[in-house]
Parts: sequence; C-alpha cells; structure tokens
Amino acid sequence: MAKSAHSPAQSVFTSESVAEGHPDKVADQISDAVLDSILAKDPLARVACETTVTTGLVLVSGELSTDCYVDIPRIIRQTVREVGYTRAKYGLDAETCGVLVSIDEQSPDIAQGVDVGGAGDSGMVFGFACRDTPELMPLPIQLAHRLSRRLGEVRKSRALPYLRPDGKVQVTVGYDEAGRPCSVETVVVSAQHNDEVDQEQLRDDLLKQVLEPVLKDGLATDGARYLINPTGRFVIGGPAADVGLTGRKVIVDTYGGWARHGGGCFSGKDPTKVDRAGAYGARYVAKNIVAGGLAERCEVQLSYAIGVVKPVALRIDTQGTGTVAERELERAVNRLFDLSPLGIIKELNLRRPLFRATACYGHFGRTDIDAPWEDTSRAPELAAEVA
Repeated sequence: MAKSAHSPAQSVFTSESVAEGHPDKVADQISDAVLDSILAKDPLARVACETTVTTGLVLVSGELSTDCYVDIPRIIRQTVREVGYTRAKYGLDAETCGVLVSIDEQSPDIAQGVDVGGAGDSGMVFGFACRDTPELMPLPIQLAHRLSRRLGEVRKSRALPYLRPDGKVQVTVGYDEAGRPCSVETVVVSAQHNDEVDQEQLRDDLLKQVLEPVLKDGLATDGARYLINPTGRFVIGGPAADVGLTGRKVIVDTYGGWARHGGGCFSGKDPTKVDRAGAYGARYVAKNIVAGGLAERCEVQLSYAIGVVKPVALRIDTQGTGTVAERELERAVNRLFDLSPLGIIKELNLRRPLFRATACYGHFGRTDIDAPWEDTSRAPELAAEVA
C-alpha cells in the first residue's frame, strides 16, 4: 500500500458500501431483476416491486401494470443463485427457499397523472458531483465501493474460497485545509466466512488480496488503521442474520452521505417514478456542471408534484465553488434540459433493462456498466450557455 507521507488531516468523512450478499442488497437485486425482465418485454410497463428476504423465504410484492408475462419465481431464484446463496446452511438456498409473490395493478389514481406525462408521485431528489475522483464522485464512497466489489471478486473467483456472500466496508478519508482528500485514515472490512478459517489467515488474506490492490495508488495510507472483522467472527450472515428489504441502503446507493438525499429508493421502480428518473437527471445535470468547469462541487435539487409534467422547483448549490452565479446556472439548466420525468427518460433512454447492474456498488460514478446519467457530453453546451 502507498506509504507516502502526508500532513495531518484537518477533517475526515466516512462512507460505507455493502457486498452483494448483504440482505438489503439481495432484496434490491431481486426487485431490479424483476423490473429489467419486464422492461425487456414491455418498455412502457409500470413497475413498483418490493422484496423482503429472510431465512429460507423471499417475498415479492408491489404494483405492476403490463400486458407481458414474466416468470417472477424463476427470476427470484436465478438472482439468489447468482448472488451466491446456494446452500441452506447459508440461510437461503436458491433451489429450495420459499417464494411468495403478491402483485396488484398500479392505482388508476396514480396512472391518470403519469399517462399525460406527469410525475408518478410528489417528491424531491438530489444529484451531486465533485472533483474528488475522475468519476466526479466523493472519494470515501468510491473507495468503499471498490473494496466491496473486490471482496466479491475474490469470493467468486475462489481466490479466497472460504468467503461467503455477505459483507460490509467502511472507509474514512482525511481532507486538508482546502477540502481536498489527502489520506486514508481508517478502513473497516467485515467479511462473512465459513467457520473453519483462522482469523489470522483471514486478516492476512484480506489485506493482501482486497485492501492492497485497491489502496496501492493515490492517497497516503501511512498511519491508517485497518479493522478486519473487528468482532473476530462473522459466520452467520445474509438473510439468516437480518431481514433484507428493498430500499434500505439509499445512502450506499448514492453519495455515501456526502450529499443530501430525498428519501426515496431506486430499486424496483420503473423510470416514470421520480425517485429514480429524477435522481438520475439531477446527477446528470450536476456532473455536467462540474465537468464543464463551472464548479468544483455541485448539488442539484429537483422537486416534483404528482401529475405535474415539469419540476415545480430546481435548486443548484455549488457550495462556494462556482465560477458563475447559481441563479444563472439554474436559468441555463432550465433552458437546456427537459427535466420532466418523460424528458429525462427520453434524454437518457431509460425504458430498457439497465437496472439490475445498479443494485450493487452504487448507481453513480460507475464506469463498469451502462449508466447514461454519467455522460458528460453536454458540459461544453452548458458552459457556452453561461459564457
């Protein structure tokens, strides 16, 4: 790991990520797998799919309006299998777990507003971008996601065959007086494992095969504290240890706590839902503002009213780093971007099966999946508009 010297951090910030086998993430993946399967056959479907997972049982419920048929129990079992829950001793076995499905149609009171292009619900959403990383994301959440993804890689490749699907990573980054990340202060890794591995071996393996490959470049790590399975044992995990629910990891899904959150989750919701499309649109705008050199940091808030086509409010906060006035940025964004739900859907081509891949390791700052809200091709146009 990097051992370059660094000045003491003036402040710190911590973010977390969780593994694919975390029970809440299992639920998110099932909900988005159902959504993707439906959108693949019916791009205009209305979907609001919620999942609960517990020992030996998966329950999928919600609202669905479509003319197509998908085999939801088969999708559930396939997703659980891909995550890695394939034995009853893990608390959930894809082949033998109970599966319950309770789906109704979308309320006609909601549908009448969406049918004319309005928002499917009232709500507020936030998007954020900053210069911490090449992906224009806060560094703590990016490092946490990289570590949790690496944890999954060494498990699935069987480089560390004793690992099981559940896990959690927490990263604390130090910042200098100018607000720039300067050091890794603390890393916490909790990795589920079988009951045969020696704790000393597990710690040594995770240091060499997970932490070192991710933290080898960039920030100083001298003096950093590494806490690996701090309780000394993590055998019982996943749905056997905790009930999983769709939408309980909204901070993991977004900016790791660095930016505000509107409160609504993404997973299992088709793009007419502003919790999803609105948040993607807000990130798209914020990232293009930062990529265009108009701010070092930018938070965008959009507010919607059910059945109303256009956002009822747009707020841009560059946190003192903007090169132009925030009101001027707001006027430019309103002129250039259609931030209605249908406008965002059209701009980002969201009526397609994109979403299962977002259900782990965050929705933003992704370069490994098709994430059109990460595109910055409109940055020059936006910069020219305020020039």
